[in-house]
Amino acid sequence: MKLTGVSAILFDKDGTLFDFSASWAGWVCRILDDLSKGNTAHASAMATTIQFDMGARRFAPTSPVIAGTIDDAAELLGVHLPQMSHKALVTYLAETSADAPMVPPVPLVPLLSGFQKRGVLMGVATNDGEMPARAHLTRAGILHLFSHILGYDSGFTPKPDPAMLLAYAQLAGVAPQAVVMVGDSTHDLVAGQAAGMRTIGVLTGMASKDDLAPFADIVLPDIGHLPDIIA
Repeated sequence: MKLTGVSAILFDKDGTLFDFSASWAGWVCRILDDLSKGNTAHASAMATTIQFDMGARRFAPTSPVIAGTIDDAAELLGVHLPQMSHKALVTYLAETSADAPMVPPVPLVPLLSGFQKRGVLMGVATNDGEMPARAHLTRAGILHLFSHILGYDSGFTPKPDPAMLLAYAQLAGVAPQAVVMVGDSTHDLVAGQAAGMRTIGVLTGMASKDDLAPFADIVLPDIGHLPDIIA
């Protein structure tokens, strides 16, 4: 299968540009230990709330924080942290997550540079915050390859609402029909469909092929296969 007439690719970040479990499991273990001040029972209670298995260092596929925002995570964890304001917890999560080491599923610079050389615009639409997203892309050496970076706090309703995706198309000066939305969750793909974009699912997040297939034109193992699909 080939997708033709593509002017721009809009990427999700976590689980798409970066492998979800490999990138976030260590960070979650660290913040749970920090927020609980080393109290194992307290850390375990918070882990249960966000559906994270501390022993296996893995999220359940149904975890509400996988495709959620930092605000969503703070709401869930805040139940266990009455001494900490929501704003302070959001700030803590944003600042610590910005330093989390991201693990790409494939070498990103040659892949994305190849699309840039072909004249394909690229952007990022993530339910992460814009600040940590920019930090992650900068450390990966790929920030300069994207025309726009939009996070949940960039002024648009987060996915699965299509607002962020439509904003990218407008900012990039491209018709939504000429944009391909690439993501690892149903949030990404539902938003893409609602925006009138074509959609590609990847399996470097927590969702299965069966989860993604109903909302995707095609499901790939990872973004390394994109050059074979986008003509």
